Parts: sequence; structure tokens; C-alpha cells
Amino acid sequence: MKVMVIGGGGREHAIIKKLKENKTITEIYALPGNGGMAEDAICVDIGAKDIEKQVEFAVNNKIDYAVVAPDDPLVLGAVDALNKVGVPCFGPDKKAAIIEGSKVFSKNLMKKYNIPTAEYEVFSDKETALKYLDTAPIPTVIKADGLALGKGVIIAETREDAKAAVTSMMEDKIFGDSGSNIVIEEFLTGPEVSVLSFTDGKTVVPMISSMDHKRALDGDMGLNTGGMGTIAPNPYYTEDIAKVCMETIFLPTINAMNSEGRTFKGCLYFGLMLTEKGPKVIEYNCRFGDPETQVVLPLLESDLLTVMQSVTNGTLDTCEVKFSDKSAACVVMASNGYPQKYESGFELNIDNSVKDSVYVAGARLDDGVLKTAGGRVLGVTAIGEDLKTAINNAYSKVDKVKFGNAFYRKDIGAKALKA
Repeated sequence: MKVMVIGGGGREHAIIKKLKENKTITEIYALPGNGGMAEDAICVDIGAKDIEKQVEFAVNNKIDYAVVAPDDPLVLGAVDALNKVGVPCFGPDKKAAIIEGSKVFSKNLMKKYNIPTAEYEVFSDKETALKYLDTAPIPTVIKADGLALGKGVIIAETREDAKAAVTSMMEDKIFGDSGSNIVIEEFLTGPEVSVLSFTDGKTVVPMISSMDHKRALDGDMGLNTGGMGTIAPNPYYTEDIAKVCMETIFLPTINAMNSEGRTFKGCLYFGLMLTEKGPKVIEYNCRFGDPETQVVLPLLESDLLTVMQSVTNGTLDTCEVKFSDKSAACVVMASNGYPQKYESGFELNIDNSVKDSVYVAGARLDDGVLKTAGGRVLGVTAIGEDLKTAINNAYSKVDKVKFGNAFYRKDIGAKALKA
């Protein structure tokens, strides 16, 4: 069986490594992949947003199944285009991917179907938004409507910061057209939880919960990033809270999308805040999260391809999805200066003893030499009988990965251990 995975980051590397456990798969192609995953997949130089070439490649190479992993191609309709030529896919179609593609859509969906989320207002005009901020509660959260590489959210601590954020999004276009419409919403407090879930539009199977570490520096300081590390399971996410989430958030979201004629099949990511008034949705993603995938999939004991195909075929209710009761931790190693200015092109040495535990996000092969090629270079994941062991194991593996300019947080999982 031939499988192709669209995308080129650590998340895709984690998906590919898990798929490789299925012995019926003879070839895995990564489009475009990166130099660091070349040992696990055949990397093809076709961009994640180049849907026309993806379709052409799938047809010419008789691809049996495709996994569309990143948000951009999903929102652009990669699944629709591949389905059209008879390639079954894991991932939502364009109509369903709007749940991440437009924050205005998702907020309005939650309001319409009484799914708990932060209070909010939508603006398409800068002056009206600025006027609203004269009296809005502070701190506040300002979100660009469209996709912005996971960075289209600004938490404003002061009225001045909030107004500056609106101007930068709507006038200076720091997130391009994604900021033409914005959402200004209530600032929620409480522990954050990420829950990825498999769904075929009828059944929802939540995966192990996780906790991301977004800030660049120790102690949750510094700028927001795409994620500096993650642990699973999240200790704040108890069985009782999971039950509440299933009844008030997960199933109502799937039913709401069905009612809107936008049946969602794939991985639906719920970004949650556990507030004093109960769990609320901060955001939806229409795909596996990064770096959450790097701790969730290593704990999956069922065959990933079988689960994905049951999602595609609408038979998830008859598929066993089993997770280990162990813990996992992932430490992201980045280029110093990320998420702003950084240098890359440093030689990357990964000791053979830890290769199975490393998910490469930003690397290229230069005359056979692996070199860094991005802000987040890789994630190092380890499993343990408990969270403390998993964290210790991850950091001991980090010591066996070397590249110039490397930096990483030293406190991944510390907050979870306190809990």
C-alpha cells in the first residue's frame, strides 16, 4: 500500500513514524517533508499548498491513501481535490476545515449552538474596533480571523496594547488578509488543555489530553511560539472534566457542524480553558496539533492507519482506539532567537540511540549532511511510567542531539508536576 503525507514538520514526522508500524504500507511519501525525515519517508519536493501538483503526484504514483496534515491545504481544499480523483484521505474537506480557517465562523457557531466559549465581538472596521476598546474589559484577546501560522492571536494587557494590536492587524496587515476581520474576546483564566480527537462526523474518540508550552522562555516568559514542548496526559484534565467536555463541547460541536451541512471527518483539535465556570473552547484546529502530536501518537497502541481509514469510511464506532496509560514528554529544540530572528544552516547531529525519539521539523540535507533549516528544529520525545520519568527521559535524550545555536526550555512539564 502506498501512502502520502502532506506537510513537512515535526507533526508530519510523528504521523509518518506511527504509520510505519503498519506492515501493509510499502511506501510512504512526504510532500514536501524535510531532510530530517528522509530516513522514514521518500521526500518529494511539492509544497504543502501546491494542491494541483499533489493531485498529479497521487494519480501518477497510484497513491492508495493520503493524510493531509497542515491547516493551509485543508482550508484550501486539498481533501476535496484528492477525493475527486479517487484518493481517500484523512482530513476534513474544505467546508468543514472552515472551523479553523475562520475564527469568526467558529465563534458564531459556538454562540448559535450554545457551546461554552469566551464572550466576543467581531469587527471588520478598524475605527469601530478601536472605539469598542475604549470600554472593553482589559486584559483582552485579539484574534485575526484567518490562518496565520498559529500566530494570529495577541493577548493585550493594556488598552494601548489592545489598540496597537488592532492597528497592526487591520491596517499594517501583519497577518496579511487574515486580519481583515478580527475577533476581540474576553480574556479567560485557568489551566489550558489540548484534546485532539478522531471523528468520522458521528462518533468522537478523544485522544490522550496534553499540555502545550507556548512561551519561548522558562517560566512561561518571552514571546508566544508554535510550541516549545508538551506533555501528556494533562493532569488538570480529570475523568469528570472529560465527561463534561464530551457532553457540552465535543458532541455538540460535531452535531453543530452536521446541522450546518459541514460534516467534519478527521482530527478535530479542541483547545480548552478550564475556567471557574467550567471548560470553555479557546480555539478549534481542523488537524493534529504541533507539538501535541509528538506526545499523543507515541502513546497510541492501536494501528494508526486502521483508525484513520475508519474515520474516512465512517466506521469509527466499530474501531478499537487504545492508548497506553503511560506518560510522554516532548522538548522542542529551536534556533536561538526564535520566534524572531535566528540563524540556521548549522550541522545537526542526532545520536543513533535517540533517532527513534526525534521528530524533525526544520532541517535540510546539504550534500548528504543534515543541517538546521528553521526556527523550531526538532522535538525530542520520551515515554515513562509516570510524568516525572517521561520528562527526565526526554531531557536525557536532548543531551544526545547537537547543533550550533540550539536552545530549549528547561522546564517542560514543571507546571504539570506541580498539579
